[in-house]
Amino acid sequence: MGADGGTSRPSAFEGGGAHRLYRHGHSPVHALPPHTKLAAAFAFVVVVVSTPREAMWAFGVYALLLAVVAHRARVPVGFLLKRLLIEVPFVAFAVLMPFVAEGERVDVLGLSLSVNGLWGAWNVLAKGTLGVAASVLLAATTELRALLLGLQRLKLPPLLVQIASFMIRYGDLITDEMRRMRIARESRGFEASGVRHWGVLAKSAGALFIRSYERGERVHLAMMSRGYAGAMPVIDEVTATRAQWSYAFALPAAALAVCVVGWTL
Repeated sequence: MGADGGTSRPSAFEGGGAHRLYRHGHSPVHALPPHTKLAAAFAFVVVVVSTPREAMWAFGVYALLLAVVAHRARVPVGFLLKRLLIEVPFVAFAVLMPFVAEGERVDVLGLSLSVNGLWGAWNVLAKGTLGVAASVLLAATTELRALLLGLQRLKLPPLLVQIASFMIRYGDLITDEMRRMRIARESRGFEASGVRHWGVLAKSAGALFIRSYERGERVHLAMMSRGYAGAMPVIDEVTATRAQWSYAFALPAAALAVCVVGWTL
């Protein structure tokens, strides 16, 4: 039994930090301290967003740079492409922009499209895809626990780091609670098939909220009784050498050089 009153089982956070986006490996990218990779990924995204949309060749170079990082990290192309599907809603939004945007029009395959909309769609697709790809590579080479340690090292507000850690720890427990409630309903012959069953589902959601709230109260009291004073202790001190910082920032530095050229041309 855990401190929260339920049967404790290892979560993704406790069990070494494995998660669906993470790909176990021993590459040079995996070995980098997490805060260097976080800073490098953020800097790369800032450079990509700052690049003028008219410099279409620059975005091709950025994609090539990410491909090099993926190769160094031994992340297969299929693994990366599959996880890029998360940006499908943004793609749908970008596809609609040429049709709804105002301004000068141009005929493309018999369709009247907005020039500003076409540029806007390209801007969203190119920068969004590169940003998501950089994030996927970061997640694929860094465990969740290491990411949280990296955020701590970068001086992110401690409260935000703690909220993220609790979310990771108890997300699985809440999901498991929902699964047990669903099984209990189905074992009693319940099957949601229409609007008339929404009341039952609403009551289940309310019960789940109350259980989660009570669990949070028990966990908080247990932490206070063990000396919790508003900050989690740092057990693993993560440091980085100058060489590791240089290696991590090779990507945003190369992207910055491309961005500068893009603005000057």
